[in-house]
Amino acid sequence: MDIFSIILTLLGVQLVHGLTHHKQLPVVIWHGMGDTCCDNQTMGAIRQIIADELPNTYVHSVRVGSTEGADRTAGFFGNVNTQLDSVCTDLLSIPELRGGVNLMGFSQGGLFARALVQRCSALKVQTLVTWGAPHGGVSQIPSCAQHDTMCNWMRRVASRGVYSWYVRDHVVQAQYFKDPNRLDEYLERNVFLPDINGDSRDQPLEYRERIVALEKMVLVRFSNDSMICPAGSSWFGFVDENGGEIGVEDTRMYREDWLGLRELNESGRLELVQVEGTHMQISERDLRSMVSKHFALRAPLLHVQ
Repeated sequence: MDIFSIILTLLGVQLVHGLTHHKQLPVVIWHGMGDTCCDNQTMGAIRQIIADELPNTYVHSVRVGSTEGADRTAGFFGNVNTQLDSVCTDLLSIPELRGGVNLMGFSQGGLFARALVQRCSALKVQTLVTWGAPHGGVSQIPSCAQHDTMCNWMRRVASRGVYSWYVRDHVVQAQYFKDPNRLDEYLERNVFLPDINGDSRDQPLEYRERIVALEKMVLVRFSNDSMICPAGSSWFGFVDENGGEIGVEDTRMYREDWLGLRELNESGRLELVQVEGTHMQISERDLRSMVSKHFALRAPLLHVQ
């Protein structure tokens, strides 16, 4: 055997050794408002695309409730804190997920996936990818298709007052609503978002530590998003009392690094991505590219002397 063949053989051994010590992680996906875990036209199709890109990878789609119908209802009505506790318990009971996971969330499911990173301490998350998620909150309750009875019922209930005791505890969208002209009420009465965004200022230190522990956080914003208002919320931005958009780097949360976003960014682990289209208009090409780039197992770089 010549010296060139020996080198190639040794490199092949090192490559196999690297791959066996860096296993492909399973993927957990969380759907958005009005969707369900397992609809063949939406999350079922996404699940199949992920499975195609990552052969033999375990993919789990989050379901809140015991049935698909209950899961859809839970996207509009329920207490998000209770739902997160339930999902955390369910995920920790799945043997395939015990070695760590990659997370991908869609619309409000992206917000909840991020909250899962912060609160579900025993779930080891490597990379978080969110599509059009209202991380910074919404200044308007999301709109609905005319034929969507449940969604329109949610909006009617929310119109009674998002900070009233019943609505704030039972309407999901009210729990990430943030009126820039009523911030005191938001801080006092919102039962979910101020806690995970550090707005309450008594956020557990572990929330930040778990965000900083991520290998990568990827936040996708849609160029013509009219569902999430403001659209910049997908990048943790928001609006001021006059409706002017505030970018994430101009927020106090980022400057003082309440969540660890600045640390992620300065270490090259926060990626802000904009894709063309309206809310949740995800092309198959973009989805496949995102999965391949951020979830696929990569062999470690080899340095040959």
